[in-house]
Amino acid sequence: MAKKGKRSNSKTLPSNGFEVTVTAKPKEPTTTQLKNEEGGSGITVVSKNKLKQTPENYAKLREKFQKIEKEKLEKDEAFNKERDERLEKQNNTNDVRNQRIILITHLNTFLYATCFFIQMGSLPYLTKKLGADPVTFGQLQTVFAIAQLIGGPIYGRIGDLYGERRAIIIAFTASVFTYLLTGLSYSLPILFLSRVPSIFMHVMQGSQMVVTFLSTEENRASALSRLGFSYGIGMVAGPAIGGFITANFNVQTAALVAAAGSTVSLVLVILFFPEIPKQKKEVSTAGVLNLKEILSLLLIPKAASLFVIKLVCGIPIGILQSIFSVIAMEKFSLPADQNGMVLSYIGVLMLLMQGLGIKAVTRRLSDVNILKFAAATLILLLHVSFKGIDRFSSATNSLRLLGVPHQFHCIL
Repeated sequence: MAKKGKRSNSKTLPSNGFEVTVTAKPKEPTTTQLKNEEGGSGITVVSKNKLKQTPENYAKLREKFQKIEKEKLEKDEAFNKERDERLEKQNNTNDVRNQRIILITHLNTFLYATCFFIQMGSLPYLTKKLGADPVTFGQLQTVFAIAQLIGGPIYGRIGDLYGERRAIIIAFTASVFTYLLTGLSYSLPILFLSRVPSIFMHVMQGSQMVVTFLSTEENRASALSRLGFSYGIGMVAGPAIGGFITANFNVQTAALVAAAGSTVSLVLVILFFPEIPKQKKEVSTAGVLNLKEILSLLLIPKAASLFVIKLVCGIPIGILQSIFSVIAMEKFSLPADQNGMVLSYIGVLMLLMQGLGIKAVTRRLSDVNILKFAAATLILLLHVSFKGIDRFSSATNSLRLLGVPHQFHCIL
């Protein structure tokens, strides 16, 4: 029984006792040009059988093609709608994630500044308690400055290679160890040892990495100024808290409170700070300590001059920050709580400048002119400040000769 199947073009014919299979040549496809009734452009059809040139065939094919075209448009529209919804959802998710990252960054910047100035304001009193003189305190601050100088480029490479999240975790871990060792320091060697973890204590640098990446070029200056505003709030709160703790408890307690605050920041980063996805780009596989990669920054146009300005301005600022509390303690005989209030006053000035001053200046001056203006203002203010200290010292010596108690020197 023959099976029904596809129609075959071959036939089997008997020939002298042999069966010969003859295969018919398939039909060549024919091309039909169907035109509408007006005789305009029509439809070209390629088929096995030639179609009749009738209005019915033209209308039937036209309807079929219109249906196919409609289905295609509907599919494209549905695909585009789904893609737009997916992109919108992804953008909303990214916005929420970025806002959370920015919020945590500002909160941690505030906590970092608060903890830093809690222990910074009490550090001169701790060194004095351990029997150190101002020279030893200067040496301690020099060790801290050298550690920061060495760790800065290395920390930047860590951020490039491993991302901002890991870099900030390392920075807060270094802060915890620095403050913890400071709080446990009952001898000068341990106090000097506490400066070693500060090699990686670059929270502000890591926070600036985050804000710079998540901001656009147009609002980057204002975004960084808001970050400085958060730092300024911590600079106001930290010295006052540190002075209160030192006056009512002891100087070690202030450092331990700073360690506890840094631990809170570390936990916030680990739990709520996600990885920041970046566009894939060619990154050098060289190690963190690769000097060639670090020094290559100097080859960036105008980067070398910017580093020189940073160095020239950073040295006097670092010196002033290092010895200010010593000056307040030795020259003005201020106790820890009053010294903290003076540092908080400086924080208020910085807060106003970061919140209002930078915004006003950036509207009127270019970035280069802002650097020039800041450098000139720094030189002028430092000159006036140290002249004022010299005059106060002369006046204090005169009051001492007159027998006026030192408690009234600051008032007079």
